[in-house]
Amino acid sequence: MDEKRKSLFGLHVSNILFAGTGLFSKLIPLPAIDITALRCLMAAGALLVIITLIKRRVLLTGVRDWLLMGLAGLLMCLHWVTFFHAMQVSTVAVGMIALYTYPIITVLLEPFWQGQRPHRADLYCGIAVLGGVCLLVPDFSLRSSAALGLFWGTVSALAFALRNVLQRHYLAQYRGDTSMFYQALIAGLAALPFVQHDPVSITCPIWLQLGLLAFFCTAVPHSMFAGSLRELKAKTAGLIGCLMPVYGVALAWLVLGEAPTLTTVLGGLVIVGAAAFESCRA
Repeated sequence: MDEKRKSLFGLHVSNILFAGTGLFSKLIPLPAIDITALRCLMAAGALLVIITLIKRRVLLTGVRDWLLMGLAGLLMCLHWVTFFHAMQVSTVAVGMIALYTYPIITVLLEPFWQGQRPHRADLYCGIAVLGGVCLLVPDFSLRSSAALGLFWGTVSALAFALRNVLQRHYLAQYRGDTSMFYQALIAGLAALPFVQHDPVSITCPIWLQLGLLAFFCTAVPHSMFAGSLRELKAKTAGLIGCLMPVYGVALAWLVLGEAPTLTTVLGGLVIVGAAAFESCRA
Protein backbone atom coordinates (compact mmCIF):
# COMPACT_ATOMS: atom_id res chain seq x y z
CA MET A 1 0.00 0.00 0.00
CA ASP A 2 1.56 3.32 -1.07
CA GLU A 3 1.71 6.35 1.21
CA LYS A 4 -1.29 8.11 -0.32
CA ARG A 5 -3.51 5.04 0.11
CA LYS A 6 -2.31 4.67 3.71
CA SER A 7 -3.24 8.30 4.30
CA LEU A 8 -6.71 7.73 2.83
CA PHE A 9 -7.23 4.63 4.99
CA GLY A 10 -6.09 6.48 8.12
CA LEU A 11 -8.36 9.39 7.26
CA HIS A 12 -11.44 7.17 7.07
CA VAL A 13 -10.58 5.39 10.34
CA SER A 14 -10.04 8.74 12.08
CA ASN A 15 -13.50 9.89 11.02
CA ILE A 16 -15.13 6.84 12.61
CA LEU A 17 -13.35 7.65 15.89
CA PHE A 18 -14.18 11.35 15.54
CA ALA A 19 -17.85 10.44 15.36
CA GLY A 20 -17.80 9.27 18.95
CA THR A 21 -16.87 12.75 20.13
CA GLY A 22 -20.44 14.01 19.93
CA LEU A 23 -21.65 11.41 22.40
CA PHE A 24 -19.29 12.68 25.11
CA SER A 25 -20.66 16.23 24.75
CA LYS A 26 -23.94 14.86 26.11
CA LEU A 27 -22.59 12.18 28.45
CA ILE A 28 -19.99 14.29 30.31
CA PRO A 29 -21.78 16.76 32.66
CA LEU A 30 -19.19 19.55 32.30
CA PRO A 31 -19.07 22.85 30.35
CA ALA A 32 -17.39 22.82 26.93
CA ILE A 33 -14.36 24.78 28.18
CA ASP A 34 -13.75 22.25 31.00
CA ILE A 35 -14.05 19.27 28.66
CA THR A 36 -11.66 20.91 26.19
CA ALA A 37 -9.00 21.76 28.78
CA LEU A 38 -9.00 18.35 30.46
CA ARG A 39 -9.25 16.22 27.32
CA CYS A 40 -6.46 18.17 25.62
CA LEU A 41 -4.04 17.88 28.52
CA MET A 42 -4.80 14.17 28.92
CA ALA A 43 -4.40 13.61 25.17
CA ALA A 44 -1.10 15.51 25.16
CA GLY A 45 0.15 13.34 28.03
CA ALA A 46 -0.82 10.13 26.19
CA LEU A 47 0.88 11.31 23.01
CA LEU A 48 4.05 12.25 24.87
CA VAL A 49 4.24 8.74 26.34
CA ILE A 50 3.77 7.20 22.88
CA ILE A 51 6.38 9.45 21.28
CA THR A 52 8.85 8.71 24.10
CA LEU A 53 8.33 4.94 23.88
CA ILE A 54 9.01 4.85 20.16
CA LYS A 55 11.97 7.21 20.65
CA ARG A 56 10.82 9.76 18.12
CA ARG A 57 12.28 13.26 18.02
CA VAL A 58 9.74 15.71 19.44
CA LEU A 59 11.48 19.11 19.29
CA LEU A 60 10.50 21.58 16.59
CA THR A 61 12.97 23.24 14.24
CA GLY A 62 13.29 27.01 14.44
CA VAL A 63 11.34 29.88 15.98
CA ARG A 64 9.02 30.07 12.96
CA ASP A 65 7.75 26.52 13.51
CA TRP A 66 7.21 27.15 17.22
CA LEU A 67 5.10 30.22 16.41
CA LEU A 68 3.10 28.41 13.72
CA MET A 69 2.50 25.42 15.99
CA GLY A 70 1.34 27.80 18.72
CA LEU A 71 -1.14 29.40 16.32
CA ALA A 72 -2.38 25.97 15.24
CA GLY A 73 -2.87 25.02 18.90
CA LEU A 74 -4.93 28.14 19.60
CA LEU A 75 -7.09 27.43 16.55
CA MET A 76 -7.62 23.89 17.82
CA CYS A 77 -8.67 25.26 21.21
CA LEU A 78 -11.25 27.54 19.59
CA HIS A 79 -12.43 24.69 17.37
CA TRP A 80 -12.95 22.26 20.25
CA VAL A 81 -14.63 24.68 22.66
CA THR A 82 -17.13 25.94 20.08
CA PHE A 83 -17.74 22.43 18.73
CA PHE A 84 -18.69 21.00 22.14
CA HIS A 85 -20.73 24.10 22.98
CA ALA A 86 -22.66 23.77 19.70
CA MET A 87 -23.69 20.20 20.56
CA GLN A 88 -24.55 21.10 24.14
CA VAL A 89 -26.89 23.96 23.22
CA SER A 90 -28.57 21.97 20.42
CA THR A 91 -28.14 18.33 19.38
CA VAL A 92 -25.25 16.13 18.33
CA ALA A 93 -26.56 16.12 14.76
CA VAL A 94 -26.81 19.92 14.47
CA GLY A 95 -23.37 20.50 16.02
CA MET A 96 -21.63 17.98 13.80
CA ILE A 97 -23.43 19.08 10.67
CA ALA A 98 -22.61 22.74 11.28
CA LEU A 99 -18.95 21.80 11.77
CA TYR A 100 -18.96 20.18 8.35
CA THR A 101 -19.27 23.47 6.60
CA TYR A 102 -15.47 23.45 7.04
CA PRO A 103 -14.83 21.46 3.82
CA ILE A 104 -16.52 24.24 1.86
CA ILE A 105 -14.48 26.86 3.71
CA THR A 106 -11.30 24.85 3.03
CA VAL A 107 -12.11 24.39 -0.66
CA LEU A 108 -12.42 28.16 -0.99
CA LEU A 109 -9.37 29.02 1.18
CA GLU A 110 -6.65 26.55 0.19
CA PRO A 111 -6.19 27.54 -3.48
CA PHE A 112 -5.36 31.11 -2.44
CA TRP A 113 -2.37 29.77 -0.46
CA GLN A 114 -1.14 28.31 -3.77
CA GLY A 115 -2.00 31.36 -5.88
CA GLN A 116 -4.75 29.44 -7.71
CA ARG A 117 -8.50 29.48 -8.16
CA PRO A 118 -10.71 26.71 -6.74
CA HIS A 119 -11.16 23.82 -9.17
CA ARG A 120 -14.60 23.44 -10.65
CA ALA A 121 -14.94 19.83 -9.41
CA ASP A 122 -14.12 20.94 -5.84
CA LEU A 123 -16.75 23.66 -6.01
CA TYR A 124 -19.34 21.15 -7.21
CA CYS A 125 -18.42 18.84 -4.32
CA GLY A 126 -18.71 21.76 -1.92
CA ILE A 127 -22.15 22.66 -3.25
CA ALA A 128 -23.25 19.02 -2.95
CA VAL A 129 -22.02 18.87 0.64
CA LEU A 130 -23.84 22.12 1.44
CA GLY A 131 -27.02 20.63 0.00
CA GLY A 132 -26.56 17.55 2.15
CA VAL A 133 -26.01 19.68 5.22
CA CYS A 134 -29.22 21.60 4.53
CA LEU A 135 -31.14 18.34 4.29
CA LEU A 136 -29.67 17.06 7.54
CA VAL A 137 -30.66 20.08 9.62
CA PRO A 138 -34.22 19.47 10.88
CA ASP A 139 -35.18 23.03 11.85
CA PHE A 140 -33.72 26.36 10.72
CA SER A 141 -36.02 28.48 12.92
CA LEU A 142 -34.17 31.28 14.70
CA ARG A 143 -36.33 30.60 17.76
CA SER A 144 -34.96 27.08 18.10
CA SER A 145 -31.73 25.83 19.64
CA ALA A 146 -30.65 24.77 16.16
CA ALA A 147 -29.75 28.39 15.33
CA LEU A 148 -27.27 28.59 18.21
CA GLY A 149 -25.89 25.18 17.34
CA LEU A 150 -25.38 26.20 13.72
CA PHE A 151 -23.67 29.46 14.70
CA TRP A 152 -21.16 27.94 17.11
CA GLY A 153 -20.64 24.97 14.81
CA THR A 154 -19.77 27.31 11.95
CA VAL A 155 -17.27 29.21 14.14
CA SER A 156 -15.73 25.81 14.96
CA ALA A 157 -15.63 24.97 11.26
CA LEU A 158 -13.77 28.17 10.38
CA ALA A 159 -11.15 27.56 13.09
CA PHE A 160 -10.70 23.94 11.99
CA ALA A 161 -10.35 24.87 8.30
CA LEU A 162 -7.68 27.46 9.08
CA ARG A 163 -5.79 24.97 11.26
CA ASN A 164 -5.88 22.34 8.49
CA VAL A 165 -4.53 24.71 5.85
CA LEU A 166 -1.82 25.85 8.28
CA GLN A 167 -0.91 22.22 9.03
CA ARG A 168 -0.79 21.29 5.36
CA HIS A 169 1.27 24.21 4.08
CA TYR A 170 3.61 25.05 6.96
CA LEU A 171 3.82 22.07 9.34
CA ALA A 172 3.55 19.05 7.04
CA GLN A 173 7.16 18.07 7.78
CA TYR A 174 6.13 16.90 11.26
CA ARG A 175 4.43 13.58 11.89
CA GLY A 176 0.79 13.59 12.97
CA ASP A 177 1.45 12.50 16.55
CA THR A 178 4.11 15.19 17.03
CA SER A 179 1.88 17.95 15.67
CA MET A 180 -1.07 16.73 17.70
CA PHE A 181 0.99 16.60 20.90
CA TYR A 182 1.92 20.26 20.64
CA GLN A 183 -1.50 21.42 19.49
CA ALA A 184 -3.34 19.48 22.22
CA LEU A 185 -0.92 20.79 24.86
CA ILE A 186 -1.28 24.40 23.71
CA ALA A 187 -5.08 24.10 23.43
CA GLY A 188 -5.33 22.59 26.91
CA LEU A 189 -3.12 25.24 28.50
CA ALA A 190 -5.04 28.02 26.73
CA ALA A 191 -8.39 26.70 28.03
CA LEU A 192 -7.17 25.79 31.53
CA PRO A 193 -7.47 29.29 33.13
CA PHE A 194 -11.18 29.37 32.20
CA VAL A 195 -12.33 26.03 33.66
CA GLN A 196 -15.40 26.31 35.89
CA HIS A 197 -15.04 23.13 37.98
CA ASP A 198 -12.30 22.11 40.39
CA PRO A 199 -10.69 18.91 38.96
CA VAL A 200 -10.64 17.48 42.50
CA SER A 201 -14.46 17.54 42.59
CA ILE A 202 -14.80 15.51 39.39
CA THR A 203 -15.89 11.92 40.04
CA CYS A 204 -14.06 8.79 38.83
CA PRO A 205 -16.69 7.86 36.17
CA ILE A 206 -16.35 11.32 34.62
CA TRP A 207 -12.55 11.01 34.62
CA LEU A 208 -12.92 7.66 32.85
CA GLN A 209 -15.13 9.25 30.21
CA LEU A 210 -12.63 12.07 29.79
CA GLY A 211 -9.84 9.52 29.40
CA LEU A 212 -11.72 7.64 26.70
CA LEU A 213 -12.48 10.92 24.94
CA ALA A 214 -8.86 12.09 25.22
CA PHE A 215 -7.27 8.92 23.86
CA PHE A 216 -9.69 7.26 21.44
CA CYS A 217 -11.52 10.35 20.17
CA THR A 218 -8.70 12.92 20.37
CA ALA A 219 -5.11 11.65 20.44
CA VAL A 220 -5.52 8.75 18.02
CA PRO A 221 -7.86 10.20 15.35
CA HIS A 222 -6.37 13.70 15.32
CA SER A 223 -2.88 12.24 14.92
CA MET A 224 -4.09 10.11 12.03
CA PHE A 225 -5.88 13.10 10.53
CA ALA A 226 -2.84 15.39 10.85
CA GLY A 227 -0.63 12.65 9.44
CA SER A 228 -2.88 12.26 6.40
CA LEU A 229 -2.28 15.92 5.53
CA ARG A 230 1.34 15.02 4.71
CA GLU A 231 0.09 13.20 1.59
CA LEU A 232 -3.37 14.65 0.95
CA LYS A 233 -4.55 18.19 0.35
CA ALA A 234 -6.51 19.84 3.15
CA LYS A 235 -9.55 20.20 0.89
CA THR A 236 -9.44 16.46 0.10
CA ALA A 237 -9.23 15.58 3.79
CA GLY A 238 -12.08 17.98 4.51
CA LEU A 239 -14.44 16.59 1.89
CA ILE A 240 -13.71 12.97 2.80
CA GLY A 241 -14.21 13.97 6.43
CA CYS A 242 -17.86 14.65 5.63
CA LEU A 243 -18.46 11.00 6.45
CA MET A 244 -18.07 11.86 10.14
CA PRO A 245 -21.47 13.50 10.71
CA VAL A 246 -23.10 10.48 9.11
CA TYR A 247 -21.34 8.22 11.61
CA GLY A 248 -22.11 10.70 14.39
CA VAL A 249 -25.84 10.82 13.63
CA ALA A 250 -25.93 7.02 13.59
CA LEU A 251 -24.16 6.77 16.96
CA ALA A 252 -26.41 9.44 18.48
CA TRP A 253 -29.42 7.42 17.35
CA LEU A 254 -28.11 4.18 18.83
CA VAL A 255 -26.76 5.57 22.11
CA LEU A 256 -28.76 8.75 22.83
CA GLY A 257 -32.00 7.90 21.06
CA GLU A 258 -31.79 10.85 18.61
CA ALA A 259 -33.55 9.13 15.71
CA PRO A 260 -32.72 10.52 12.23
CA THR A 261 -35.52 11.73 9.98
CA LEU A 262 -35.93 10.91 6.29
CA THR A 263 -34.23 14.19 5.35
CA THR A 264 -31.34 13.24 7.63
CA VAL A 265 -30.91 9.98 5.72
CA LEU A 266 -31.13 11.76 2.35
CA GLY A 267 -28.61 14.39 3.44
CA GLY A 268 -26.28 11.66 4.65
CA LEU A 269 -26.44 9.94 1.26
CA VAL A 270 -25.53 13.20 -0.50
CA ILE A 271 -22.56 13.76 1.83
CA VAL A 272 -21.33 10.17 1.49
CA GLY A 273 -21.56 10.47 -2.29
CA ALA A 274 -19.49 13.66 -2.33
CA ALA A 275 -16.92 12.14 0.04
CA ALA A 276 -16.66 8.99 -2.05
CA PHE A 277 -16.15 11.05 -5.22
CA GLU A 278 -13.37 13.10 -3.64
CA SER A 279 -11.78 9.92 -2.26
CA CYS A 280 -11.66 8.41 -5.75
CA ARG A 281 -10.15 11.63 -7.14
CA ALA A 282 -7.48 11.54 -4.42
